[in-house]
Amino acid sequence: MSTTKRMIKLATLSLAVFTGSAFATNVLTYKSPYCGCCKDWVTHMKDAGFNVTVEDHKNMNPIKQKLGVTPELASCHTAVIGDYVFEGHIPADDIKAFLDNPPKGAKGLAVPGMPVGSPGMEYGDQKDPYHVYAYNEKGQVFSYRSHNM
Repeated sequence: MSTTKRMIKLATLSLAVFTGSAFATNVLTYKSPYCGCCKDWVTHMKDAGFNVTVEDHKNMNPIKQKLGVTPELASCHTAVIGDYVFEGHIPADDIKAFLDNPPKGAKGLAVPGMPVGSPGMEYGDQKDPYHVYAYNEKGQVFSYRSHNM
């Protein structure tokens, strides 16, 4: 391999590491084995370029409690990327934007409940408005992005 090709390869690898794109690709998703919308959200994430590993659990409550997801933020599935927790039907683009520039002190993002029209919850042309919330270790929550508003 020529010196120029090696330098280009090294520069590309360095850029991937420093921009976080290599970090952001691995997602561990906890979900119920019986939930079809969770499977659809996993497909949405894979289609967006994430490498998703799934662990099925019949009782999600202990996982949510361990990861600090409060009942007010809860949805059907919980995903972990690095040190961040992502709860519910969050659009992949919102997760990418969060990972590129996480709000200071944020622990993760959440879409409480299961809003129709969110990724994995598609139902024809119907789209309910919903917010993606960021939250921190202290339980403070703020609106991160809005959809269909």
